[in-house]
Amino acid sequence: MTTTAPRSARRAAVTAALLAPAGITVLGLVLVPLLLVVRNSFASADAYGGVKGGYTLANYQDLLEPIYLKVFGYSLGMAALNTIVCLLLGYVVSFYLAGRTPQRQMLLLLLIIVPFWTDFLVRTFAWINLLSPGGPVNSLTDAVGFTDGPTQWIPSQGASFIGLVYAFLPTAIFPIYASLRGVDNSLGEAARDLGCGWWRVHTRVLLPIARPGMLAAALLTFIPTLGVFVIPVLLGGGRDQLVGNLIVTLYTEFRNQPMGAAASVVLLVLMVASTVVFGLAARRLRRKTA
Repeated sequence: MTTTAPRSARRAAVTAALLAPAGITVLGLVLVPLLLVVRNSFASADAYGGVKGGYTLANYQDLLEPIYLKVFGYSLGMAALNTIVCLLLGYVVSFYLAGRTPQRQMLLLLLIIVPFWTDFLVRTFAWINLLSPGGPVNSLTDAVGFTDGPTQWIPSQGASFIGLVYAFLPTAIFPIYASLRGVDNSLGEAARDLGCGWWRVHTRVLLPIARPGMLAAALLTFIPTLGVFVIPVLLGGGRDQLVGNLIVTLYTEFRNQPMGAAASVVLLVLMVASTVVFGLAARRLRRKTA
């Protein structure tokens, strides 16, 4: 009994020492900045846009103006549309990958991963070159007769959406592929032998199997899309702003730090709410499959 207590104390001390670096990092780089942002969101702005202090709800009330509500609505709609498109394309790509041999799967996965070894900003600038007048995409559309001569594809809402799909499509592919990779190819063949057509094979057999991966893919696509600000600026010209662009604008151009902090808190609340919704959906799915 006398030796058990020192051992427990030493074990607790070792555990605390091992967790201390991570705990200090999370406290200093996550919790403290988050608390400062929340505190500043209730503060007043001085003449230069800095934090003057006090407690007020005026920053949140200002965000209820139609011009800001339009940005939040547009962000939610764009995130939802990007998620749907990424799920559809991710399922098609994952289904194709799962049907290949293991060696071919590794090669195709490597081809998907390799472009993302490059910096995110560099890849976004690459799309500017691809979509520029007289660029490769313009040359292709000229060849098929869709356009005639140099065409201005950027900046535009369509170019911004293409950039979003390109940025988050691999994030959607990998969870869905992880759900489908263990499915035996004979399962689909058996369903077809029993009278299922192409559509019913996917909707009745394969999609229920891939549903956990698709739910994870939706979570990993929807939430990051809300906070993106580089792609709408470079490919969309900043015309249709997402919440991330609004926060940057409030901090840098309007020089209103308290209101920028309030917009950041609203974005955080939207992300937490989305996580809760996806979590509840995942729990319901587990209950159905149990």
